[in-house]
Amino acid sequence: MDSPRPFDPDDRRINVALMIPCTEAEGPGSRCAIWVQGCPMRCPGCCNPEMLEFVEARRVTAAELLAEVLAAHAAHPIEGVTLLGGEPFAQAEALAPLCLGLRAAGLTVMVFSGYTRASLERSARPGVRALLDAIDLLVDGPFMRDQLDHERRWIGSKNQQAYALTDEYTDLVERWDTSPNTLEVRVIDGKLVVNGSPFLMDKLGRTTRLNEP
Repeated sequence: MDSPRPFDPDDRRINVALMIPCTEAEGPGSRCAIWVQGCPMRCPGCCNPEMLEFVEARRVTAAELLAEVLAAHAAHPIEGVTLLGGEPFAQAEALAPLCLGLRAAGLTVMVFSGYTRASLERSARPGVRALLDAIDLLVDGPFMRDQLDHERRWIGSKNQQAYALTDEYTDLVERWDTSPNTLEVRVIDGKLVVNGSPFLMDKLGRTTRLNEP
């Protein structure tokens, strides 16, 4: 078997690890969830360790991925798109045009980042400011397995904070959804895919990962 090829995170194409066209476990409403490949952090107990390495997964342009999302939206109407990883801001320059296109199409954008909002706002890396400006809802901070959040839906650990960067989710941030978290299981291209609450994944004993062969 050939070894995975490394990739340059500054490449203008998006490196996609996984896409689920319609889920209710990754943010408010029905959403398309997109996990990107590659993360500079190594949070202990990361839910998606197979997505940490900067290796080539599926490379697509923002226009190509936007077309995929809109096609999925036509088949199964969604409220918005959630970006996870991996680390979305490691590919900020590539993701910013995608998010602008999603917003122009009337979809909301939610992003989970291991970076804090403050550090992102200080960052001089290309695309970071543009990506921040294209996000409606940001959940920031590294995942801390010893601080699992059992109260807030979709949030991994207690240190993480949610920010409404537009008016779309101001009410949600002020009165966060505290209904039970969910775990979804499906088969995609012959692989068992599990996504949702880090707490519930932990309860499984981590025998089933997000994208298990």
